[in-house]
Amino acid sequence: MKVAERIQALRKAKGISQEELADKLGVSRQAVSKWESGQSVRI
Repeated sequence: MKVAERIQALRKAKGISQEELADKLGVSRQAVSKWESGQSVRI
């Protein structure tokens, strides 16, 4: 499983939105979206 797939699977398993995850991590929702789509893996 790729990092992007793992992030999305774990987020969905916890039942939280990209927005909620972004808030918890202190990043933008767009950053989470890019991580999940594989466009960016930098944290």
